[in-house]
Amino acid sequence: MEALLISTGVVALAEIGDKTQLLAFILAARFQKPVPIIAGILIATLFNHGIAGALGAWITTVVSPELLRWILGASFIGMAAWTLIPDKIEEEETQVAKQFGVFGATLVTFFLAEMGDKTQIATVALAAHYAAPVVVVIGTTLGMLIADVPAVFIGNRFAAKIPMKLVHSIAAAIFAVMGALTLFKAETLFQ
Repeated sequence: MEALLISTGVVALAEIGDKTQLLAFILAARFQKPVPIIAGILIATLFNHGIAGALGAWITTVVSPELLRWILGASFIGMAAWTLIPDKIEEEETQVAKQFGVFGATLVTFFLAEMGDKTQIATVALAAHYAAPVVVVIGTTLGMLIADVPAVFIGNRFAAKIPMKLVHSIAAAIFAVMGALTLFKAETLFQ
């Protein structure tokens, strides 16, 4: 249950102001069709985070628990720093819709925007940390939907009222605490 709650909460907070949330705003404003946009977000996130969760699970099989502890601790601390850097969206990511329709555009652009993004990297680290990749993928996907679905329905008016710096600081603090706990916790963490 902890893996689900932490994965959901950390990704929901990290996603606020992220480029994929900005992409949700742009797609919603451009197409005004929330159902195919949300469906595209869901499928793209499940696929993207599924790959990340599998990678996290695989890492635990090839890296010693002691080395994994240091890698994960440093990764969480790195995620804390990265969360404080605001994302920007590139216009060409939204141009795909002309060829694939609203659902296809959302699916392709969200999948590509998530490649190497902080929430995908967080999914890898969380899946390795909790050794429960399916639960982590469910949690990170829920976190993405918690942050992005309101963006689809409410748009830029709501985003202007969110204290982005505070939200990013909270997410960064959670990642930093997880990193510190991972680094300084007893070696029984991964055994």
